[in-house]
Amino acid sequence: MFCQVHDLGLIDYGIGWQLQKDFFSEVETSKNSHTLILCRHNPVITLGRNAHEENILFSRDDLFLKGVDLFQTERGGDVTYHGPGQIVAYPIFNLAYLKKDIHWFLRKLEDVAIDFLSELGVNCNRRPGLTGVWVDKKKIASIGISIRHWITFHGMSINIKDADLADFSLIRPCGMDIEMTSLETVLAKEMQVDDLKEVLADKFCAGFRLKALMQEEAGIWRK
Repeated sequence: MFCQVHDLGLIDYGIGWQLQKDFFSEVETSKNSHTLILCRHNPVITLGRNAHEENILFSRDDLFLKGVDLFQTERGGDVTYHGPGQIVAYPIFNLAYLKKDIHWFLRKLEDVAIDFLSELGVNCNRRPGLTGVWVDKKKIASIGISIRHWITFHGMSINIKDADLADFSLIRPCGMDIEMTSLETVLAKEMQVDDLKEVLADKFCAGFRLKALMQEEAGIWRK
């Protein structure tokens, strides 16, 4: 089976959300194709289905002045932050052709993040009872999904740049008093987000046994 991988670069969250819906409709009518969106977002806070607004520690007016958008979404989980120093991955996968098991899918997403980070030299792990990927007790990858008709959307973010970490002080990430970390912080060296997208796409397709057709605005990369 094929996976169309779209590198959308740096985009507003609302644009990415609408594109997920557009690609969802395409995947719904296809029997052998899935879609993976890779992007970065301008600063934004999103609330999942189970979110509590008290986990946003600043008023809407303050967020506006700081240039941070706010969106209520249909994904699972509580409150999270996205910024330009993350890789955000939205797998629009039809589990009817993979495995109809939500817990399996969540664990596979964690596997992808662990494989990606391990290849870059990061010793990371799961934490019992929690979703996501951690370095010691600090969270480096967050996961929040939605599934409709066994097709997935929303997905995963991995913190790359340490400059973004300060903005997590705007919220209680995932509704918990936890500390976030980044790839740059762990490795103590500068990393370029765009240089890592193809590595992540490879890990997604290997993990789900898909063949990548990787696309971007400037052209198409085929593997």
